[in-house]
Amino acid sequence: MSPNIHFSNADISYKLRDKRRLRAFISSLFQQEGYVVAELIYVFCSDEFLLDMNTRFLKHDYFTDIITFNLGDPAGDIVGEVYISVDRIKANAKDYDVSQEEELRRVMFHGALHLCGYGDLTKRQKEVMRSKEDKYLELYASEL
Repeated sequence: MSPNIHFSNADISYKLRDKRRLRAFISSLFQQEGYVVAELIYVFCSDEFLLDMNTRFLKHDYFTDIITFNLGDPAGDIVGEVYISVDRIKANAKDYDVSQEEELRRVMFHGALHLCGYGDLTKRQKEVMRSKEDKYLELYASEL
């Protein structure tokens, strides 16, 4: 278990299940990608909270499910903050016909992969990102 991965709430009260298992798995994801976590915080929030951050910090005026901030040295250990809209997770789970837990894990892994240097702006980057997300979702499910 990595004590350097934390879960917090911003403007909502969200109870994350399987925290210990998620910490260990996310730490393993970073190890498999060649990184070590120095400090990582996942912050759960509302659509409105994340929209405000998206507008202020990224100049994007639209809802999103996740914003990832890499706060570390690109050549060093992982230091970051990942903000996740629980409202978007619920809506996307319904739209994609998956459980909220699966959608939440996908988004959590997505944020971790951003910190590993994976992008999602081009079609090719999106394909690679989705492939990596699927890989880690399958690995997580296989460990149940």
